[in-house]
Order: sequence, then C-alpha cells, then structure tokens
Amino acid sequence: MVDQLSAAYADYLQGSYDCPDRIVLTAYHRLASSAGGFRYWWRRLYGSDENLDKTHLIRLSGRFHRRVKAYANKHDIPVLEGPLEERKHDLAEQYKPDDPAFVGLFLIIISRASGAVWDVKRSPEGRVHSLSKHYRMINHIFFHIIDPEWGVTLRISSHPPFAAMVILNGHEYLARQAHQAGRTLELTSNCFSDIMTAADLTWLAETSWELPTKGQLGQVCHRWLNSCLHFALPESERLRVVSEYRCSLFQVEYSRNLLFRRPAQMEQVLKP
Repeated sequence: MVDQLSAAYADYLQGSYDCPDRIVLTAYHRLASSAGGFRYWWRRLYGSDENLDKTHLIRLSGRFHRRVKAYANKHDIPVLEGPLEERKHDLAEQYKPDDPAFVGLFLIIISRASGAVWDVKRSPEGRVHSLSKHYRMINHIFFHIIDPEWGVTLRISSHPPFAAMVILNGHEYLARQAHQAGRTLELTSNCFSDIMTAADLTWLAETSWELPTKGQLGQVCHRWLNSCLHFALPESERLRVVSEYRCSLFQVEYSRNLLFRRPAQMEQVLKP
C-alpha cells in the first residue's frame, strides 16, 4: 500500500522498503519480582537470608560495578559515566569498531534511570520482617554489543535481581543477513544507502518480513545476559539464574524507508 508521503515524492524515488527497526524486550527473573520470591532467590544464592539486608544488597551492586570496570580496563573497552548530552545510540556509533568481523562488547555506558530497589526490614530479633520494592533513580549499565546476527544494547539494573532491557536493531540484523547471502548493503545512519538494483530491493523487502520468532529473540537475550551477568553473580549460580529469566516483547518500531534517486533531491525536499 502506497502512503501519502511516498505518493507525493514518487517521481524522486527509486523505491522503498519497510523494516521492523527497533525491537525492545524486557528480561526479568519472574520469581524474584515478588517479595517472597526475592527472598527465595536470595536464599538459593547464599544458602540463607541471614545476610539479606541493605548493606549486602548495596555490596552486591558495588561488586557488579567494580567487576565491569575492571574487565573494561583490562580489555581497553571505553566506559562512559554520568549525565550524557548525546543519545546513547549516537554515542555508540562513534565507538563502533571499524573491523566488519568484530563480535563482542565495544562500549559500556553507566547512566541513571528508574529501577526497582528492595528495602529489607528486620524484627528486633533479627528475622526478616518485611520486603518492599520501591522505584528510584539508580545506575543502569548499558552494554553495547555487536552480535553475529544483531546489533545489541543490553541495559541491566545494577541492583538485584538485575532486571534488564534488551534492544535489538532490525537494520543491523538485515545487514548481516545480506552479508551471509553474498550481498553488500551499506548501512548509513540506520538506513541502507547503496541499494543499486531492483533485485537487491526485492530481496530486502522479502527478508524484512523474516525476522526471528519470539523464541529466537529469547535466545539472543539469554546469550548476552549470561555473558554480562558474569560480573554480578557467582559462576555456580549464574547459568541457573539466567535460564530462569523471562523475556517479553516491550516495543517494536516499524519504519518505512524511502530511497531517493539522488541524495541532493532528498536534501532539497527535506529542507525546512
């Protein structure tokens, strides 16, 4: 179906393609989302709830930060902290490796956002009296990753039980699919800019509708959660905890991309 914008500029276009662009999933430990479940989660982690208190919760968060920074320092991965004027995605583009074969973590951003924090109250005898969850502005750690199939941003709360948000880039996925299919499509500012043939355009339009299923999206979420929660959880517990995370679809951004025959024409029609 032709939209009004495409129809208005039809004389300037060589074609268009649609693409599910930004895909956001939330990843959370369902059991640990309730007070009783969080207490059980802690007991499995440490054997008892004897040390379930504010001090130890803060220590666990601090340990997460220290281990992330130590790893980044050892492997020369940039770490950006504090209020940032630029969008995180735009910052990440500046640090993205030039090597097209690169896979892995290339940038870490530590920034504040709203997140859940557990408050523990104990009786005079020292027993856990109540657990309550509050939402505050806390540090989140953003891991910017190049996956074999995706461009991934993994945002993890620095406070247990480490709720996460996984942001996937549909254009990055299509670029990798094109490479595997023997096609070269240049990705510029999150848009393919060098589609020269009708065959490329047809392939792109068809492949755009073959994005992975929810189960496959869950696999990429768990793959990188397992890697990044290495900094927060003991090795003996990490695999089990990560396997219990649930991923749910939070947001999908769908884009229609117009391909102008001449860049100068595009600049002319978009000029204010």
